[in-house]
Amino acid sequence: MSTRTLRGRFQWTVVVPVLALVLLVATWSNHEHPVTLMAIGAALVGAVLAAVHHAEVVAHRVGEPFGSLILAVAVTVIEVGLILMLMSGGSDSASTYARDTVFAAVMITFNGIVGLSLLVGAGKHHLVSFNASGTGSALATVVALATVSLVLPSFTTSAEGGAYTPFQLGFAAVASLTLYGAFVFTQTVRHRDFFLPVASDKYGRVTGLLDEDGDDHADPPPVKEAWFSVALLMVALVSVVFLAKVLSPTIEHGVEAAGLPYTVVGVVIALLVLAPESIAAVRNALRNRVQISLNLAYGSAMASIGLTIPTIAVAMIWMDGPLTLGLDPTQMVLLAVSVVVAMLSIAPGRAKTLQGVVHLVLLAAFLVVSVQP
Repeated sequence: MSTRTLRGRFQWTVVVPVLALVLLVATWSNHEHPVTLMAIGAALVGAVLAAVHHAEVVAHRVGEPFGSLILAVAVTVIEVGLILMLMSGGSDSASTYARDTVFAAVMITFNGIVGLSLLVGAGKHHLVSFNASGTGSALATVVALATVSLVLPSFTTSAEGGAYTPFQLGFAAVASLTLYGAFVFTQTVRHRDFFLPVASDKYGRVTGLLDEDGDDHADPPPVKEAWFSVALLMVALVSVVFLAKVLSPTIEHGVEAAGLPYTVVGVVIALLVLAPESIAAVRNALRNRVQISLNLAYGSAMASIGLTIPTIAVAMIWMDGPLTLGLDPTQMVLLAVSVVVAMLSIAPGRAKTLQGVVHLVLLAAFLVVSVQP
């Protein structure tokens, strides 16, 4: 093994995920001490940063749009596990936890990741360009998923309280998987070119696909290094989610002591879980690869709904209690406005900093009404 390989094995991006996992195992049953909680918080931040690094290594190896898809699915699958663990706790607000967490993830991706990517990308490059056809199809899929899974339950009458009947929940699960599967096929097989970074002139007009071999990036990593990063990515993501689970009682107590709604817990957890994708999206935007940032944002929103709802539907066979999926009126207004703004931002195929500011203001509005309904 070469000196470079040995040195790479002991980089912080290798050590931190392993230490985070060790700390998770060591403190899982006893983590009430303030010093322990501080160590868990530091390990959580380190694991997030390491996850971003390894996701970028894997993405560079497999290329786009597979890299974005891998990170979105990996984060969402573990996010689903976190939702199920918290729902199984049986608290008074367990019935709405899935809805609140998924909606928070949608709003953070729709307005937070997209807004920040457009803001920093256009701020550095004056205008940012992307493929409106590919991004528009991603947005349409997310809107359809959100309508079937989060909006319709508020208007159906067969079950009360924003819930679905078992038959309706089964349909929503099948529809979600169908939409998600159709989009993944479109993104990775049938129309892959629509989701690749684009080159543009000084006016932001698309001139073609970005030349991956001439963009001043290093050559893709070797296969062994990529698989090593896949393993460490999984370790880092598991550490992020379960360390967030360990911290969640502290967050819950803090929320309760501050007199805030329980939905704030879902927002905080969603922010933590989506941190790797957020950082990766901003880094790509700074490199004028906003298409990848949008792939990450809308892919994450899509996976959050398309994978969570079917899993929750199956889990409800064994779990007791109701499952409230329907959004309340305030949430539906925010979702509708976010969809309209996203459509107007995507349609031209290029964006200025203004679009980023608009999305971030909508995210701020979501956070404000989450804290004070």
